[in-house]
Amino acid sequence: MTPDQGIDPIVGEDLPEVRFGPITRTVLALYAGASGDHNPAHIDLDFAKQAGLPDVFAHGMLSFGVLAQVATRRFGIERLRSFGARFVSVTQVHDEIICTGQVTERFERDGEALLRLSLAATTQDGRQTLTGEAVIAAA
Repeated sequence: MTPDQGIDPIVGEDLPEVRFGPITRTVLALYAGASGDHNPAHIDLDFAKQAGLPDVFAHGMLSFGVLAQVATRRFGIERLRSFGARFVSVTQVHDEIICTGQVTERFERDGEALLRLSLAATTQDGRQTLTGEAVIAAA
């Protein structure tokens, strides 16, 4: 999908959602290999159960990467000025990650017109897993 380089959305406008999943054990194993994050809580069911967890769970940065796509798919990576997120809850095996965003502010900093985006990742059952914010250069 190529970024929409047309007219910027107005404050209050929702951005197109990005979906990923469902999360499978295979996805977690592949992500562990690609990212170098081999924490056994994400890939070893026996370890997770010994730690008192019901199952392995997704790497936080996997959801973080999906959330970032709400901004970059719409505006392109070259317009991204900042991006941050806070982890609220874990993403479980079999969850689908649904990421949404909204333009919350248009402002200027150091002579550059910018847009502030409020972002969130939730699961298919409505459980929020991440909240975030991005700042994008306005067109």
